Amino acid sequence: MSKDVLMYKDRRVVRQGDKIIYGNLTDSYIAEIDIVSKKKVGDTEVADKVDVTLLLSDMTLSRRKRTEKTSKKNGLYSAFELASVWLTRYCK
Repeated sequence: MSKDVLMYKDRRVVRQGDKIIYGNLTDSYIAEIDIVSKKKVGDTEVADKVDVTLLLSDMTLSRRKRTEKTSKKNGLYSAFELASVWLTRYCK
């Protein structure tokens, strides 16, 4: 893999705006993390409230049929930890 690819716990992280896709599309599931709100910490904006969704990676299905689990978290760290646990459990 290219050294420019962002990884977290051996899974790919791709961000576009306030949406983050976490996981490998070759696996059966991926996680989607949506930043709902941000807060200022010093001069930096950080994610405050985030939605986490576990999705089947089969893009031929509708979003509703692909959705396995959802959760709301405070901060990106909590969201990534939950997504990592879900992907470990479901991608066996």
